[in-house]
Amino acid sequence: MKTLYSLFFTTLSLVTFCQSQAFGAETSETGFRPPAVPLIACDPYFSVWSQADKLWETETTHWTGTTQRLGAIVRVDGTAYRLMGAAPQTIATMEQLSVQVLPTRSIYTFAGAGVDVTLIFTTPGLPEDISILSRPTTYVNCSVKSNDSKQHDVEFYVDAGGELATDVLDQQVSGSTESFANAKALKLGTDSQRILGRSGDDLRIDWGYLYLVAANEYSPVTALGDAPTLRQAFGKAGVKALVAPATEFPTDAGQVVASVAMSLGNVGDNPVSRYALIAYDDLYSIEYMKKRLRPYWRKDGWEADDLIVAAISEHDTLEQRCDTFDRELMADCVAAGGQEYADICALAYRQCLAAGKFVADENGQPLQFSKENHSNGCIATSDVFYPMMPQFLLFGPAMTKSVLVPFMNYAASDRWKFPYAPHDLGTYPKANGQRYGGGETSEDGQMPVEESGNMLALFGALAKIEGNADFAELYWPQLSQWADYLKEKGFDPDNQLCTDDFAGHMAHNVNLSAKAIMGLGCYAMLCDIRGLEAEATEYRRVARQYASQWIKTARDGDHYVLAFDQPGTWSQKYNLVWDRILDLGLFPDEVVETEMAFYRKSQNEFGLPLDSRSDYTKLDWVMWTATLTENREDFDALMLPVHRFLSATPQRTPMTDWYFTSTAEKRGFDARPVVGGVFLKMLYDSNVWSKYASRNQTDASNWAPMPVPPKTITLVPTSEKAETIYHYVTSQPTGDWYASDYSVAQWKEANGGLGTETLSKTRWATPEIWVRRTVEISGDVPSKIGLRIWHDEDADVFINGKAAISLGGYTTGYEVYEVPASLLHSGTNVVAVHVRQTSGGQFIDFGFDSYAPAK
Repeated sequence: MKTLYSLFFTTLSLVTFCQSQAFGAETSETGFRPPAVPLIACDPYFSVWSQADKLWETETTHWTGTTQRLGAIVRVDGTAYRLMGAAPQTIATMEQLSVQVLPTRSIYTFAGAGVDVTLIFTTPGLPEDISILSRPTTYVNCSVKSNDSKQHDVEFYVDAGGELATDVLDQQVSGSTESFANAKALKLGTDSQRILGRSGDDLRIDWGYLYLVAANEYSPVTALGDAPTLRQAFGKAGVKALVAPATEFPTDAGQVVASVAMSLGNVGDNPVSRYALIAYDDLYSIEYMKKRLRPYWRKDGWEADDLIVAAISEHDTLEQRCDTFDRELMADCVAAGGQEYADICALAYRQCLAAGKFVADENGQPLQFSKENHSNGCIATSDVFYPMMPQFLLFGPAMTKSVLVPFMNYAASDRWKFPYAPHDLGTYPKANGQRYGGGETSEDGQMPVEESGNMLALFGALAKIEGNADFAELYWPQLSQWADYLKEKGFDPDNQLCTDDFAGHMAHNVNLSAKAIMGLGCYAMLCDIRGLEAEATEYRRVARQYASQWIKTARDGDHYVLAFDQPGTWSQKYNLVWDRILDLGLFPDEVVETEMAFYRKSQNEFGLPLDSRSDYTKLDWVMWTATLTENREDFDALMLPVHRFLSATPQRTPMTDWYFTSTAEKRGFDARPVVGGVFLKMLYDSNVWSKYASRNQTDASNWAPMPVPPKTITLVPTSEKAETIYHYVTSQPTGDWYASDYSVAQWKEANGGLGTETLSKTRWATPEIWVRRTVEISGDVPSKIGLRIWHDEDADVFINGKAAISLGGYTTGYEVYEVPASLLHSGTNVVAVHVRQTSGGQFIDFGFDSYAPAK
């Protein structure tokens, strides 16, 4: 294994040099500077980035910007040099020469003390095999060689902070040493282990376990302790000094790191390499209709030890496969759109995958749930996975279907009662039903044309790459219903939102109309494939009629308007892309050529604005719009300013998709999966698309039915259903404020619920609130109890003086969480809740349900 690994890194050093000249390193002719560099990029929780030019310049962070420390030090001939991590300042930094982002790897090169150091972060995001793609693992590879023809004694150190296993730094964690068949590891996790206890956006995981691992063959030394002590000890005396003082657990996550050190021995002209593995076992990943689902890599009964043993034993093979994949994909991207386009695609690839999670259903089939990062935290959002999907479509039917199945099963259930497609499935990681807009009960805030058009277009694209409509047939009643809706209401949409909902409602939206026309064209294509000749003829007729009418009604001289009734306006018509990709034949070339000419004279230094209402744009849509004419000169004209923006933006966050085109300032949105849309250009080349899609190794079929959530019966009503009395204070109360016999004589009395939401009967607008409510239960307490609660934000709940549940994040409606029935008794009960608020709306109200007996 050592021989193979050394040979691999000798080859890799040459490949890295060549790629640095061709594939977008800092030193390349494109001068590309990523706004942030992915280090660990596995899912929305296990996602660590460097937000600086130099890896040692600042602490590494979660994509949200919260500190999540990773550290790396190399010791050369007794002198330590910092490679990663902002501290300790007493350890000198080694000069960083370059950073390069490739689809599955981020590569840093350093030089100093007579050696060259290459530090490579590899997340094996190999799309042909979801069982590997879904692994929550990242390798930190260190390769060292002499650059002065002398021998040098080299040692390597890596650490990872306890906060990678918590939401905030002061949460309590415990650690342990673990041994596996081929590796030694350290394990960190919270004592509370509130699995899937949080939902929302600006959150990190606080269940499951972080592992820092090294192969036994390298004789690693591991230690748990505080980062300053461990880093200084290694810096002074190397591997032998990595003995931490006994750490008393539990301790604050921010006070402990897991560390590993190993010797590279005497290093000469040939590279010598070592690596550490960072892995995260979240136990359960997604709640789907109240059913907890395991990560996909566990589908065959794997546990953490299986994951780690496989990752260590397959390290060399996976590194080589990632190298091959990166080189091939980058070469294809360069051929399609030039080096600058390849730079953008490389930066998007891992970000797109890391904003979602692959899980296994009850039949072991893959389901993928994307997260609407840095927006509202929704899960499986149609107008988020619609722009994301080119990356998934490119790499095959299994990846695409894994996204569509849970969404379509929900749309086909009796819970969804509207004649158009849903918007989302809930708030990540809980896919328990739509939360956006009117949810399941109201048409307010829905996106009927947007979501229906999205789904029909995606099913059309999937059918093209598969060569059949078998998957569409599974959901034909829904697709037909949505096509009928677009036929009736899609051409001239009423006042509603589109995917660019941040711009507000709009009637007569021309680009939304184009989406409806594309959706109808796709449905006609699906009918053709299924042999439904009459239906195909009718829907193609309607689509063509609408396209002709669209051209006449939307034309405004040298371009087409933003809204049918708004002359003098304009917008990007990115939804037209499917006409050429899927050969729908709906719009003449003159339409997109006219638009493109107007766009080219209307854009700013850093890109084409989304429309005439604002200077801001959406990166994903610009990259779609750039492809409309299939002319390379047009593509470059719109794509190159996007590349320029990414290098120039002052906000050092994971790639945003919403920014100002005149200043390169970020408007909002970090680390969202929509950037997978930059791969749309690849779908125009049927040979390239077929090449990647045909490599699929994942058997995706025979999905389990959507879980049926348990039924509940109201036991104690919320304020939505009854008048409720709360006592509350907004300053920290003294004593055991949650105890049953605590006096509330000095507390205020109010009607529930409390907050700023429309249901609030008492206004609460302070950062914190402590509430108590007395509830009565007549008769015996049922054996299974659910707390029905709307909390915004974090809530700690006590029942009769005992801690019942701690809920992080926020809900946008009432959710039911099972609590121990033993905490309640017949008669009078006291429920006390502490709620913390940081931003946005706020609300607290609760009641109790009993679970209905199974039939």
